Amino acid sequence: MNSILTNTTQTRLIAPGDLRELVRGEERELVERLTPVVQQENVTLDLGHVERIDAAGISALISLYGAARDAGHCFNVVNVTHHVAEILTIVGLDRILLSCRNAPTAQEECFAQPAA
Repeated sequence: MNSILTNTTQTRLIAPGDLRELVRGEERELVERLTPVVQQENVTLDLGHVERIDAAGISALISLYGAARDAGHCFNVVNVTHHVAEILTIVGLDRILLSCRNAPTAQEECFAQPAA
């Protein structure tokens, strides 16, 4: 998993290049690795290589969003594939997870939508 800290927004961009599917069995490691990070800083997760997501993957993203929000940080996803974007839209997470993709200056903008 690669990560870089962008200076303009103080948000860590994490690109798990080895992650092709965010599905049951694959999500646990992502949550375990990223939960401490989202609790300490703003995180943008690049899902450009993720071609498939299921309920476990959606749950993982919600968990990371909630952990970030509880800690006063922003969590969002960028560079989603067409299929993942469709799934996030169907379940209503596009408004929550994709709404911050332009790196708002105020954290409140990231939390305008409740997680559930």
